[in-house]
Amino acid sequence: MYYLYLFLSLISFSVLAKESVMLLQEYKDQDLQGWVMSEKLDGVRGYWDGEKLITRQDNLLNPPDYFIKDFPPFAIDGELFSERGKFEEITSITRSIKDKGWHKLKLYVFDVPKEKGDLLQRLDVLRQYLLQHPTPYIEILPQMSIENKQAVYQFLDQVESLGGEGVVVRNPKANYIMGRSSQILKLKRHQDEECTVIAHHKGKGQFHNVMGSLTCENERGQFKIGSGFSLADRANPPAIGSVITYKYRGLTKNGKPKFATYWRQRSLTSSVETN
Repeated sequence: MYYLYLFLSLISFSVLAKESVMLLQEYKDQDLQGWVMSEKLDGVRGYWDGEKLITRQDNLLNPPDYFIKDFPPFAIDGELFSERGKFEEITSITRSIKDKGWHKLKLYVFDVPKEKGDLLQRLDVLRQYLLQHPTPYIEILPQMSIENKQAVYQFLDQVESLGGEGVVVRNPKANYIMGRSSQILKLKRHQDEECTVIAHHKGKGQFHNVMGSLTCENERGQFKIGSGFSLADRANPPAIGSVITYKYRGLTKNGKPKFATYWRQRSLTSSVETN
């Protein structure tokens, strides 16, 4: 009964939650002439409305006073981030009631939603503010002009070689739009989705004393995931009923994910905070 209640609560939250920020669509070979690109940071979305820091679905964050002391009196949108490969630590810090490491984070800003002008003009408003009110906790995410599609994929290669998640491409002439926008796109070589763990399966060979694979379920049905786990993950696998994120490369003819690989387990709050 508890798990049924939890499941229904999560569905209700997902359906009813208000998307109050601009969100990404997938890149599907669109024309990128005149667009700009930046790294897609794997952190927690942070929207500063001029007074408080909130997530993409209006959940209030609790940063310490020193972190937001010199934040601007106008809205800025960005990603709370420290370094690549630290997603779990970042989410833990942002969920904490007490200060458990906010000094490690910065808000990497990619838009100034309510200012006039194109993207670069909007970002320049923040740049001018920071000249007068410097803070170590805000950084403007560099936006690089796109020469051609080859340059985008070369940048993607560079980002992935450093352990990054992917690339964001966007039309700098477009206004800030709440919700999914065709003017800001994400480009990754792998796709990722979430599923709920419904069973564990004992391993064989070198994994005979630990979990070998698990079965999970989402809108694509039930399927097994057996790769991507560390030895620590196999010894202490994600609990049945928990939600994990997996990577995959396309779908089979039956609609199941190809080459599904475990990526990470998410908390109840972190799933709604990233792009």
